[in-house]
This record gives sequence, C-alpha cells and structure tokens, in this order.
Amino acid sequence: MEIPETLPTAATPPIAAAPSAEPAPPSSSAMITLMEPIERKSGQVIDKLLLKKPRAGDLRGGLKVEDLFAGNVDALLTVVPRIATPFITTQEAEMLSTEDLMEVAGTVRGFFLPPSIKAALAQMGGG
Repeated sequence: MEIPETLPTAATPPIAAAPSAEPAPPSSSAMITLMEPIERKSGQVIDKLLLKKPRAGDLRGGLKVEDLFAGNVDALLTVVPRIATPFITTQEAEMLSTEDLMEVAGTVRGFFLPPSIKAALAQMGGG
C-alpha cells in the first residue's frame, strides 16, 4: 500500500452546494432611475431614488398596504417621502412624472409580493 506524498490541504476547493430550490429572500430596498429628474431650487438634481420597504411606522396616518399595492396615488404620494433616499418632500413627490410614479408604484407593490410570486414573475419575464 502506497502512502500519498501530499495530503489534501485547506487550499482544496470546497464542494459546491447544490442549488437551492428556495427563492431568494425578499429585498428590502430598490433603486429606481427617474426618467425626469427632480431639480431643486438649490441646483441639486436627483436622478435616482433608493426606496426602502415600508415599515409599520411608514404607514401611520391611515395608510393601508392594500392602497399601496393597488397603486393609489394619494397613498403613494404620502409614503414616498417616508421611504425615499435621498429625502424628497411631499411637493417634490407630487411633481414626479406619471412614468416615474408608475415605476415607484411597481417597486412599492413588489415589496409586498411573496417570494414565490416574485420567482414566478422572474421566470415569466425571462429573468
């Protein structure tokens, strides 16, 4: 019986784990690029918004998840200043183009979809 000259070391590459059938955990934020950037009086231009998943405190004042999911404009205009980075005012939210508002609505709606639905939509869309 021969003894190998070298033994496996820590540098031996690990065995890859089998792919998981479980979908990725839900994302808690999403970056959107505005088609019509927000231009502030100071000259600052905001062309991207990072939206975080709304928490219970963001829904204060009578906001309902159902209204956000349905794309209710009043609900969206109320919650966007609470979940956007950089911070935007209610007046700036009201000046979003309809295309940008629909992008915001779709992003907010996506925060509330179960992972299984997100995975099915990704498959249907080829991504």
